[in-house]
Amino acid sequence: MRKDDKMRECSAVLPHMVHGPACGCATGPVAPGRRGLLGLAAVAGVAALAPRGARAGSGQYEAMLVNCIDPRFTTGSFLWMSSHGLRDRYSHFVIAGGPIGAVHARFAEWHAAFWENLAVSVQLHSIRRVTAMTHRDCGAAKLAFGEAAVATRAAESEAHASALRAFRAEVARRQPGLAVSIGIMDLNGTVDAVA
Repeated sequence: MRKDDKMRECSAVLPHMVHGPACGCATGPVAPGRRGLLGLAAVAGVAALAPRGARAGSGQYEAMLVNCIDPRFTTGSFLWMSSHGLRDRYSHFVIAGGPIGAVHARFAEWHAAFWENLAVSVQLHSIRRVTAMTHRDCGAAKLAFGEAAVATRAAESEAHASALRAFRAEVARRQPGLAVSIGIMDLNGTVDAVA
């Protein structure tokens, strides 16, 4: 994706935000104008006056996204979820390897934290589905599967797909009312769905 296309896509999803180098879509530093600064000051003032806990953590949300800690995929994951109508409608669980970290034996000590968090999200947010996303060139996948299992794109796809299917099966066992969509995000932000 070209830089101009990325900026247009990001601006469409985040029209109220000031975009800068950390966003990944701007071509250079972008400083907020006077209106932007006044808007930020107004939001900060309202936030400071709002009572803590005014908006409870309960309510009806659509989904939970489970993905990896790799910062290269933060914006892409947000844009993907937003493009599927889920902006501000999903909870988010981030762990090394994403769904791989929740099911692979290499990360067994982490499993309870994820499954308990999922149960709480169902209870508090009434989520209906889970989106589980791994990504290409994942360090946690290399640790879990070994270098050879991710040495080629085809091998990497199969290793990820196997873990994603195991994740989907485990969600079905623990939370049978949830739908699960699984996929592998590429370095350019596209997602290949896994059947």
